[in-house]
Amino acid sequence: MQEKTPVSKSLAENIARMEVLFDTCDDIKKKQMNLGIHKDVPCYLTFIEVAVDMGNSALLELLKYLRSAEKEEIYAALSRNALGISDATYFETIEDAGDGLLTGEAILFVDGFDKAVKIPDDGYPNMGVGKAESEKVVRGSNEGFTDSVKQNAALIRKRIRSPRVKVKQKKLGVRSNTNVYLVYMDELVYPGLLSEIERRLGRFEIDGVLDSGVIEQLTEERWRSPFPQFQTTERPDRAAMAVLEGRVVLLSDNSPVGLVLPTDYNSFIKTSDDYYNRWEIASFERLLRYVASFFAMTLPGLYLALTNFHTQILPTTLLLSFAEARAGVPFPAVVEVLIMELSFELLREAGVRLPGTMGNTIGIVGGLIIGQAAVEANLVSPIVVIVIAFTALCSFAVPSEEFATAFRLLKFFFIAACAWLGFFGFLAGLLAVLIHLSQLKSFGIPYLMPFVGADVNDYEDERDFLWREPLHRLKMRPVYAKSSQRRKLRLRAHGSKKQ
Repeated sequence: MQEKTPVSKSLAENIARMEVLFDTCDDIKKKQMNLGIHKDVPCYLTFIEVAVDMGNSALLELLKYLRSAEKEEIYAALSRNALGISDATYFETIEDAGDGLLTGEAILFVDGFDKAVKIPDDGYPNMGVGKAESEKVVRGSNEGFTDSVKQNAALIRKRIRSPRVKVKQKKLGVRSNTNVYLVYMDELVYPGLLSEIERRLGRFEIDGVLDSGVIEQLTEERWRSPFPQFQTTERPDRAAMAVLEGRVVLLSDNSPVGLVLPTDYNSFIKTSDDYYNRWEIASFERLLRYVASFFAMTLPGLYLALTNFHTQILPTTLLLSFAEARAGVPFPAVVEVLIMELSFELLREAGVRLPGTMGNTIGIVGGLIIGQAAVEANLVSPIVVIVIAFTALCSFAVPSEEFATAFRLLKFFFIAACAWLGFFGFLAGLLAVLIHLSQLKSFGIPYLMPFVGADVNDYEDERDFLWREPLHRLKMRPVYAKSSQRRKLRLRAHGSKKQ
């Protein structure tokens, strides 16, 4: 590792070293000025052009104070850290001062003082707090994470106003020096979980981390699995719920998507407003999502198995209707299904890449036009269009886009298995997926929790499983939290009224 250069008391030496460090960086402003009431204290101020507001900020007020102070007062204030700024940071080396500059703050060097001072300001520009686009809810907050890791951590603290919420900072990326925060509740999280997360973050070295997705891919244990072992969220309230459950939320700078870990199958099916709505409708919608996740993976394959191998299962009238619909279609059923599936996947991809309302329009209109034209041209049968459209609806009903992607990929596995072996292929494929899920873990938590291991938490997790029991019966935290801290709700036997 290269040895760092200490900050000198000579302002000229510090300026020369900073000029070398940031050579050909025209976006970095460098100002030399004199401080003190007699203008007898030379100083050097450097900052990134758009990251610091010189018009109305703590920096401007500090410079006004230093310009009106005596020389001895300036050095005394610097030595005692008495600048009146809570977030001022002192750096003892040029390299550390350079890193501080790249966080979007201003760096001040004063002649005769052997430390650089980081003065906080607005920082890099960002989009501000907006709506969570990919996790829409009927009831609850509409706030979404931003590209600033500091704002994202503040949005979680806004919801959990407790000093027990801890935020641990890491730096990832040799050249990007990306800030990564681990947010957790100190008394709830297992120490071993934190150690394992830090171990995985420390086992790779990469040039740059530009999004939390890079961290997710580099720290997954079972990277060949189509099922994600990290839960992603754009919602601060969802992240706050996870923290209150004893889980860890990983936030990366420049990314509006947080990672929640550990996770399981059931967590991907839940939504934030499951806990804001009454238990009856929340349970119904959750059961609907479980059914949707099953059919999003298996319906096209199941159709092929029934129509190609096991027609005796179908009622005669329905079978005749299928045969009549397929009259004149020149392709086998499996080719029909693949044509329509690939068409819908192309439409979905085109809808994502096109801007705004144009993307929504191409998805709906394109699906209708292509489906109708294919039927009229006798390329596919109407029943196949219905099956593929229903499968697409089921995949859209899965709350997590990353989780739904696993079913979209496995759908083609089931198409191949059922086209080859019929219903036996369907059962074999289903068994293979279940065996894989039973072996999958996310930071030590079984992926099928609480399908398996429900007794670890005295079967309390089953109250918030396929259905959601009334809120007053959800008294215990999930298995993620320490066993001594599982209780989260206590009902008072006798309420008291103020007189």
